[in-house]
Amino acid sequence: MASTYRSPDWDTYRMDYSHSHREVEPPEKEIGVVGEALECLREADILPHTEYNPDKFLAHRRAVAELFEIPWTAITPRVQRLLYAINAIVQPRNMIAAGVFCGNTFISNAGAGVGPGACYAARQLLGVEIVPEEAARAERNVRRIDPSGIARVVAADAVEVVAEFAEPIDLLYLDADGAGGKGKGIYLEILEAAEPRLHPGSVILAHNSVNCAERLEHYLAYVREPGRFPASVNVIVDGEGLEVTGR
Repeated sequence: MASTYRSPDWDTYRMDYSHSHREVEPPEKEIGVVGEALECLREADILPHTEYNPDKFLAHRRAVAELFEIPWTAITPRVQRLLYAINAIVQPRNMIAAGVFCGNTFISNAGAGVGPGACYAARQLLGVEIVPEEAARAERNVRRIDPSGIARVVAADAVEVVAEFAEPIDLLYLDADGAGGKGKGIYLEILEAAEPRLHPGSVILAHNSVNCAERLEHYLAYVREPGRFPASVNVIVDGEGLEVTGR
């Protein structure tokens, strides 16, 4: 079953990508929009409930703002909260994020399992970045929040990492760019390589479902094909979009 959640102001909601920590809207509005999106995911049976700890999230947000080096990011405050909340609800023991740049996208997911925003015990939270210099910066950023090493970033090809991963993947986050002109089209290759390790209850998150919809045409058709996955929801709270698919 494929469906869409669209906030009324998704196309006018704007963030300065070079100043990711600036408040874009009143907190109660951000909380309300994300709450509506979570309820839509609950109604689709992708999430079991919509509850997360907002104080833990704010502790996570403050730590990232203070400790991370972020030259720019397309993760808006709404999506930062949404990613944290989904992970806090799903509580993935094993999470892989493909394409993490400086680590902000990764920690938006992993922050529910490590650091000041941690609300459960994770096993492996793995960020994958193919550009070695960016992977190194992301790993430095993550170490400032998580001294345990449960969350870590490696310089590698995400297709190879998920194919060789030896354990179940509880949550897979996709934000990578493939070489050779593949761009966001690499999402489908990563998902297909990961599928043997996905299980009922696994969640797949794909960023850029709106602004890169044309490049993601085959990926979106795949996850929305009737009978392939129980549900997939295009969550549109900003101009980027997030496709949320339940296994």
